[in-house]
Amino acid sequence: MKVAMIGQKGIPATYGGIERHVEEVGTRLAARGHEVAVYCRYYYTRMKDKYRGVKLIRLPSIRTKHLDTATHCAVSTLDAMVRGFDVVHFHALGPSLFSALPRLAGAKTVVTIHGLDWQREKWGPAASWVLKRCEYPAVSFPTRTVVVSRTLQEYFREKYGVESVVIPNGTNIPTPRPLSRLKKKGLEPRKYILFVGRLVPEKGCHYLIEAYQKLETDAKLVIAGGSSFSSEYVESLKRHASDRVLLLDYVYGDDLEELWSNALLVALPSTLEGLSISLLEALSYGKCVLVSDIAENLEVVEDCAPSFRSKDVGDLRRKLEELLAAPDVLASYEERAKQHILQRFTWDGVTKSLEQLYVELLSK
Repeated sequence: MKVAMIGQKGIPATYGGIERHVEEVGTRLAARGHEVAVYCRYYYTRMKDKYRGVKLIRLPSIRTKHLDTATHCAVSTLDAMVRGFDVVHFHALGPSLFSALPRLAGAKTVVTIHGLDWQREKWGPAASWVLKRCEYPAVSFPTRTVVVSRTLQEYFREKYGVESVVIPNGTNIPTPRPLSRLKKKGLEPRKYILFVGRLVPEKGCHYLIEAYQKLETDAKLVIAGGSSFSSEYVESLKRHASDRVLLLDYVYGDDLEELWSNALLVALPSTLEGLSISLLEALSYGKCVLVSDIAENLEVVEDCAPSFRSKDVGDLRRKLEELLAAPDVLASYEERAKQHILQRFTWDGVTKSLEQLYVELLSK
């Protein structure tokens, strides 16, 4: 099959959950013998030609908060329509606006909804209004709509009477790394609480910092992430940086593997998710992950991770305090985490489900 991916910033993924998703499934589809192309933005992907068997098509965009995605998706869709793809796969609500066009050229189209983007706090009222209006195109324009969680499936079923397909995010089962490269940051094995993700308000880092500052602990707080058109929010977090609260910007590759491997525990205080890849990665390293009790997080962890009341700083502080004081409880969650991931969330399984969906669409 000839498959195109549109909506992501590009690959190889350096930051962004959608970018990681597209890289993982795209390279696996290519390894299974399909011709896969990923549309990339100039500023994100410097590499040209191919990456791990995937063709990289770099096209321009107007790099502003409100025009970056829309302009890139527009030119990418027009380009895809003349290349004879069998399937054109759009990612996220905004790009779904373009998902009817390749059907005019004979292609099947798929939209994967990774979350309700209009709820993200970085968008103003006008942008949120536009993104919310993209829900209907996302379930009406493409040949098939995919969602990454059962929570999203139920949302679109109740609101639009549409039956979407659940294909979640995945993760790889890693090999733990000893702490070496990051010792220069003053880190010690199992002496820090870790957050990894984009620094945007809905990830809840401000709640985590406030709760942490009320703890009496020798463990440091490490926040690994950077801005996503959210520079004011990032600056507000940086005001709390100290020798105990470390803000590391985006971390990936060997450094990220070290961070995951040596964390004492991981915190995910998000108020909004689709299906967090950071959560899956933390569990794959066998970490105890303290999650906010939003439905998307609880759907993933089931009984293999503790939770706290979302946006409740007091409850977050109490749960952190309890976990830090109970090594046996931490160990119990760690034992359950990796097995849970192996059973439900692997990129190989995700790719197989997506390939089966493509075959089903083309057979019709």
